[in-house]
Amino acid sequence: MAGQRHYDDLARQLSAFGAVKRDMARILPHDCPAGSAAVLTLLKRYGDMRMGKLAELLAVDMSVASRHVAHVADRGWIERNADPSDKRSRILTLTDEGHRQLELLNQLTTQLLADRLSDWSDDEVNQLIALMTRLRDSFGDCRATATRTPA
Repeated sequence: MAGQRHYDDLARQLSAFGAVKRDMARILPHDCPAGSAAVLTLLKRYGDMRMGKLAELLAVDMSVASRHVAHVADRGWIERNADPSDKRSRILTLTDEGHRQLELLNQLTTQLLADRLSDWSDDEVNQLIALMTRLRDSFGDCRATATRTPA
């Protein structure tokens, strides 16, 4: 097991990782901020869903999720259709235009990573992927627990 010093170093590195996220956010098209990209990505990954599920996956308040959804819906990237089981609710669905927007985002992100990691070997990139996956898995479903408050 790693010692306290290692965890302190890791905490600093994770905090500094914000610079990587900011650099990735800078490449997004002006009409597709990070919150919008997250909505599109989650709909692609998990399929059609209600607003409440999206807010849970984003780990944000319903009002924040609603703003993101309004933004992407206004651009035609998603549709909000009546839920057949509850007409008061809406089901969010990725449109063909939303799929095209996601493809653009993927191309931009892939190119940025290829540029920034051009001096990394394939083995190093694979090791980073494996370790980041393991780190994420170690935290379990942190999105679901982030919205819960202790009793």
